Amino acid sequence: MSMKKFLYKKIAQEEMLNRVTAHYDAMLSRRSIREFSNKPISIEIITQAIKVACGAPSGANKQPWTFIVVKDEKLKKKIRQSAEKEEKEFYAHRASQEWLDDLNQFNTDWQKPFLEKAPYLIVVFKQVFEDGEKRKKNYYVNESVGIATGFLLTALHYAGLATLTHTPSPMGFLEKILKRPKNEKAYVLIPVGCPAENAMIPNLKKKSYSETIVIK
Repeated sequence: MSMKKFLYKKIAQEEMLNRVTAHYDAMLSRRSIREFSNKPISIEIITQAIKVACGAPSGANKQPWTFIVVKDEKLKKKIRQSAEKEEKEFYAHRASQEWLDDLNQFNTDWQKPFLEKAPYLIVVFKQVFEDGEKRKKNYYVNESVGIATGFLLTALHYAGLATLTHTPSPMGFLEKILKRPKNEKAYVLIPVGCPAENAMIPNLKKKSYSETIVIK
């Protein structure tokens, strides 16, 4: 493989700190939103954010992801109906009482109207192997797609949009509805748009830094 020199632009450490602090302040305002406005959003904003995600590092540079943008109203309705079917079963039978107790703080149930209200749904698929004439292995698939999804959420928030990471379980219905090949499995479903005017969020408390940062 051909190699090329990495062009590194030097930045003073004071500026480094200023940049990361500004980014921290910006990301601190990101919250998961379950109440969306149906205000139209330019598709170019969405695709540009996905381009950011596609620049994420991945195992052996396999880039084992596919991003499906759903804007069709009929498709969104079908996805909502299928998701709510799984969620109803989850809340009624699959989830333990401990799990349900932990979810109480979010005031959620099996109903997911945001899947129709948000102007876009981005469905992230992981490619468990390369699909071609010869089946080839992908490496660190979950880690790679997780990092790319983080890039995507950050880019969408930076653009001023609200998101939710939604993972109805199981998610096989997304593969069927969106007619994905056998090597792709649904990873996460992300409603995207502007928050509703009176959107509510839970009053959550994050862990203290002393609980999460260890310097040795």
